[in-house]
Amino acid sequence: MGISITPLEPNDQTAVDAAYRIGAAVTDADAPDLPPYCRRRFEALVRYPMPGLVVHWALARLDGVPAGWLRLELPQLDNTDNAVAELMVHPAYRRHGVGRALHEHGVRLLRDAGRKRVAGAVASALPGGPARDPAGAAFAAVVGARPALAAVRRRLDTTALDRAALDTLLAGARSAAAGYRAVRWHQSTPEEYVDDVAYLEGRLMTDAPLGDLEWEQERVDADRIRGVERALDLRGSRRYHVAAVDERSGRLVAWSMLSLGASADWHAWQQITIVDPAHRGHRLGLLTKIENLGHALAYEPALRAIDTFNAAENEHMIRINEQLGFRPVDASTEWQLAL
Repeated sequence: MGISITPLEPNDQTAVDAAYRIGAAVTDADAPDLPPYCRRRFEALVRYPMPGLVVHWALARLDGVPAGWLRLELPQLDNTDNAVAELMVHPAYRRHGVGRALHEHGVRLLRDAGRKRVAGAVASALPGGPARDPAGAAFAAVVGARPALAAVRRRLDTTALDRAALDTLLAGARSAAAGYRAVRWHQSTPEEYVDDVAYLEGRLMTDAPLGDLEWEQERVDADRIRGVERALDLRGSRRYHVAAVDERSGRLVAWSMLSLGASADWHAWQQITIVDPAHRGHRLGLLTKIENLGHALAYEPALRAIDTFNAAENEHMIRINEQLGFRPVDASTEWQLAL
């Protein structure tokens, strides 16, 4: 029978279940230190895309057996020449041409849609770190993609925090942040801050190192923030925020967020930490990260591991994270392919 590829329809529960099982097997094999693949998150990904995205899913079968899937995100509000891909092949069916068939299917679809580039992330091992399958990077190179942005995943073991050192860092940050006050919230952004959060979120692709990745600044407003929050709620995401407000203007000028998924209470992701350029030099990034760590731990007593990604060239944020106790686990490379 060979390899067949069909669209993954959100209302086809049998196909969605099969795709979920593929994702779970890939996570177990390739990233066993991460939480179990979250069914609630996966089904929400299929059925409720983020605002501003058109998403195409494809399911591959090998001799009639579900063997891999492809997800393509096509931005509609910005970056309309670009796309993002996630491709998974069940470990039992690798090296049988499934990945190649899904890739070729995706390239045809993206070219028909007028896209010029597609990007996707691949994990790899660090020296002395846990083993990672090198096949993903080899595949990206073979199909003609180029490594555009190198990053490292670091993990914080919250059971081994140096509380005295954190208290000293926090005291220093609070002193340097005179004239700013910390505010915190859980889940959705308070209405009085949503425009400022949208501004900071929109700056991310301008301020964060992008290496050779071709990606435009994103257009983010309050409506888009609310749409993202609704999508995250449907995925079962629990989110903790601390921000810094400039007391002179009342504007929110720095922001850090941690999120937990629905499948594990022991694990979180350190998401965005960003400071308005006009307010840098006051240790607001350090302040909001440490304050938010305490905020999350107060509500999530089982939390023991927090992961974060940093571009390898983002020396400032890496220094802050390592002060908190984050340590390298593995590498991640964003590969980009010209279509």
